[in-house]
Amino acid sequence: MRRLLMLSVLLPWTALAEPGNAQTLPAPLANQTQSQPAILVADKVFVTPERQLIATGNVEVFQGDVRLKAQEISFDNSSGQLKITGPIRLDEGQETTILADAAELDNNLQNGILSSARLVFQEQVQLAALQMTRVNGRYTQLYKTAVTSCDVCDDGRPPLWQIRAERVIHDEEERQLYLENAHLHVRNVRVFYLPALRLPDPTLDRASGFLVPSLRTTSNLGTGVRVPYFFKIGDHKDLTVTPYISPRTRSLELRYRQAFRTGEISLNGAYTRDDLQPDDDRGFFFADGRFRVLQDYNLAFQVRTVSDDAYIADYSLPDVDRLRSQITLDRTRRDRLFAGSLIHYTTLRDSEDQNLIPSIIADLSYEQRWHPSWRNGEFSAAFRSHSHRRISDANATVTDPMGRDVARLNVDLNWQESWRLPFGVIGSWQLGAAVDHVRLSDDDLFGVNSTRITPRSALTFRLPTTRRERSGATQYFEPILQLGWTDVSGDDVPNEESNFVEFDQGNLLSLSRFPSTDAREDGASLVYGFNWARIAPQGWQASATVGQVFRQEANSDFTKSSGLSGTSSDLLLAGQLQFANGTALTMRGLLNGSLNFSKAEVRGNWHNDKARITGSYLWLGTDPDENRSDATSELWFNGGYQLTGNWRTQANLRYDISDGRATRAGLGFAYQNECVTVDLSVNRRYTSTTSVEPSTDFGFTIALNGFSAKSDSKNYRRSCSNT
Repeated sequence: MRRLLMLSVLLPWTALAEPGNAQTLPAPLANQTQSQPAILVADKVFVTPERQLIATGNVEVFQGDVRLKAQEISFDNSSGQLKITGPIRLDEGQETTILADAAELDNNLQNGILSSARLVFQEQVQLAALQMTRVNGRYTQLYKTAVTSCDVCDDGRPPLWQIRAERVIHDEEERQLYLENAHLHVRNVRVFYLPALRLPDPTLDRASGFLVPSLRTTSNLGTGVRVPYFFKIGDHKDLTVTPYISPRTRSLELRYRQAFRTGEISLNGAYTRDDLQPDDDRGFFFADGRFRVLQDYNLAFQVRTVSDDAYIADYSLPDVDRLRSQITLDRTRRDRLFAGSLIHYTTLRDSEDQNLIPSIIADLSYEQRWHPSWRNGEFSAAFRSHSHRRISDANATVTDPMGRDVARLNVDLNWQESWRLPFGVIGSWQLGAAVDHVRLSDDDLFGVNSTRITPRSALTFRLPTTRRERSGATQYFEPILQLGWTDVSGDDVPNEESNFVEFDQGNLLSLSRFPSTDAREDGASLVYGFNWARIAPQGWQASATVGQVFRQEANSDFTKSSGLSGTSSDLLLAGQLQFANGTALTMRGLLNGSLNFSKAEVRGNWHNDKARITGSYLWLGTDPDENRSDATSELWFNGGYQLTGNWRTQANLRYDISDGRATRAGLGFAYQNECVTVDLSVNRRYTSTTSVEPSTDFGFTIALNGFSAKSDSKNYRRSCSNT
């Protein structure tokens, strides 16, 4: 029968020899700094005449999160030596495991020697040594050691990679590994030597040291290497320094991050000298931050600046053609909203002049709503101010705003309520008015001060109906009819922000479909349409919206491709399909009176356990008002496929159908198993401007999993079988 004893860290082992006392194992089997009792389970436990305690047969010792398994344990009270016969397994929580054939330790497991030992971290990285020595309970020294995170097969085949070292010291307190005379082996081939090497203990989340290096080859910069080094400045801040060196560039990249009690910041930048612009200092600086201040206000900032228009493309930074820097302050409550922002734009487009675009923008808005007890409705009031300025002082012309600067103040009051009418009809009524005051400078076309008033009203009727199918699916159908009226009176103001209008489901029932308040719709209007949906617990699901707008007078501020020019709009068609196999399609289009699409867009995605595909198709007709003299037709695709358990591939393509050429394309392959990740990619940019040439970018990265990256590697483990 198995014997079980409670081991108390408070009772001396001498109690074993006194009759009438319960047998206890010496406290030393556990760390004496702990007050938790230990439990011993063995097939047989006895005390020899020489006062040695011996436990044999499937011995297990538990204390806290420490678990020791061995074949035999003997303790000599006179010498304080603990001998353990293996196979031995010592688990310290879920982080560290020690395996050995035999061990001799002192009475508190702080010092001793283990033979044929292995130290395993998180079942991921193992250190195998001929001999292991524990010193002061903090340091573990391993001699003639092999370090790897690869599975080690019993057939004698070497792991994919391993680091062999003459000696390894593990500092449990600092959680660091120090290797002496280390050699990196791939299979059995020695490829690299370091007299000394420090690696973080895999249980350590953050530590100073080198990160995964990468090779990058571009047609503009040649073949270069990036070697990032991570500095742990504290528990809440760090710095990453990344030199990037190639035959044509010398670049130093920096990233600083810090977390505060109420927010965080991230600073990224680089200083560059290269052959592309040999006499210039080049670089970039990006900064982001977000904080919670005062009474739950959110303060955020974003800074974007580069030395020249081509830097982003040359060094593969986020693909943008305008840089937006801003600072915002906002707070949202159930019945009120405050938001303020200051924005600066820097253009990278060859077709734009920085002096002639609205580069400095300020916005401030406050909105509140009330629900009176005497009426089933909602009253809201909104106050908004906006200003933007151009650097140029030139006066605006008929065709070009030149240096026009704008300041605008809007006050908007609105009341809305709804009722349930006979036959299931839901009616709603909206009544409101907006006052806009605009002040202009550097403009001879409009007055300096302009004011206009726009009262409005709308009456909307809906008839929602549902039908239950025998299959369990539910169909929903809702016809909609709206009668609307607006009356714009006062001075004319320039249309600065509402040149591009999107007509979609979100603004079908709006009384002004312009994206900003510098332009408003005028006159009576009629809107009809319907919403339809089918929802099934299993199987396909679908939804659709159809709608059209008729108005009393045409509005010249609407462009041709907006679908809203003329007294009758294009027919809005929008829908979505979802299938049980992971396929989803979203479609939107504007069908004109000639039954031709003036605008169409299709987005789709599909995925299963091995593959994923995402893509979109966009078609835009000609429109001189939107600076589009030719129709635009573009296809975008991104996908990935798991070729085998270890190999995966991904590809992306952006193709201009109207021009018959690709604008961007990329292909990548990655191999991953339990101990290594290899990533190879190639990307091509075909477009060119006066400052940017077409380029090809090759990337290559090797990461040794376990030290450089966390690996959910059980899905990628190699097989040790011979089949």
